[in-house]
Amino acid sequence: MINVGMYYNVKKGHEKEFEDTFSKVVDYLKGNVNGFEKASIYKKVGNESNTTEYMIYSEWKDADSFREFTTAKAFHETTEYGKSIIEGRPYHRIFNEVKQEN
Repeated sequence: MINVGMYYNVKKGHEKEFEDTFSKVVDYLKGNVNGFEKASIYKKVGNESNTTEYMIYSEWKDADSFREFTTAKAFHETTEYGKSIIEGRPYHRIFNEVKQEN
């Protein structure tokens, strides 16, 4: 399993729109994308800038599943739409899960 953190700066006034879109994307992933496990959204508090910072933290069966998702048409449609409410370029980090032996 891998975990992915995706980081976004959402333009002020578009926070609810971003959160609603996140919910729709997660619903789509659950029913249509092999390897997707789950996702959560986190919002930075106490931010004084013109954007609101978010992190989407997701779990995937493996890195190949996540890469396949990022090449899908639905992903590109969502990111294209997101350009209107996102400030700057989002980025992501992949965190490999470390399995401990007992």
